[in-house]
Amino acid sequence: MKTKNLIGLDVEKSKQLVEHLNDLLANYQLYYQNVRGFHWNVKGRGFFQLHAKFEEYYNDAIEKIDEIAERVLTLEGTPLHAYSAYMKVAEIKEVTGVSNGLECVKHIMDSLVILIRKEREILALAAEAGDDGTQDMINPYISEQEKTLWMLRAFLSE
Repeated sequence: MKTKNLIGLDVEKSKQLVEHLNDLLANYQLYYQNVRGFHWNVKGRGFFQLHAKFEEYYNDAIEKIDEIAERVLTLEGTPLHAYSAYMKVAEIKEVTGVSNGLECVKHIMDSLVILIRKEREILALAAEAGDDGTQDMINPYISEQEKTLWMLRAFLSE
């Protein structure tokens, strides 16, 4: 029985990482779609600033989605790729009918808290598996999102 995968990681630990990465992927997909909807539908004071910022956030998310899926493949797994699967797995839920900018920001902050928690879990698993590649991918995500949370919190404190 094969104990190491092609990149030299324990097969069972890699399977566990794939499961967690697929969970993260599903959550990112819901986050992406929510932020995309906020971008399209935001109204009122701060429209121009928030419209542009939300576009920045969903463009960043789509890049991360691709990286996460490719990491799943690198670990010899299969990335989730159906919205029905994302909806079953994701902790982040779809948000509809929101156009108030401050409410949109609060939803984004709630989602980032979930993403960071999941990324920290993946970091711990990756460290245990000796998976430097996954750690190198996830660490910058956390740093960026922590800074984004700080900035959004400052924005809401106006």
